[in-house]
Amino acid sequence: MQQTFPAEAAPDMANFVLRLYVAGQTPKCMRAFSNLKRICEQYLTNRYQIEMIDLLGNPALARGDQILAVPTLVRRMPEPVKKIIGDLSNTQRVLAGLDLSVDLV
Repeated sequence: MQQTFPAEAAPDMANFVLRLYVAGQTPKCMRAFSNLKRICEQYLTNRYQIEMIDLLGNPALARGDQILAVPTLVRRMPEPVKKIIGDLSNTQRVLAGLDLSVDLV
């Protein structure tokens, strides 16, 4: 199952396309989604799109982004592609992984 959670983007700001790979609705996967949503709302307001991909329904989808563990966040845009594994509870680590600095947010 794949779900997309779009946000309206301002035309002059970089859009972030994020994929969150999960395996069912485990507490860790749901925590990762909740943490990601909170971080995006706080630091990327109206500049992000989240695609949540459940690998239980179609494990072959993991090959495209070379997913070895879940939950894994993949920043597809802006390039280069970046990956963060875990429940995304460490906000500073997630911001660094997304290449966000204070002057960008």
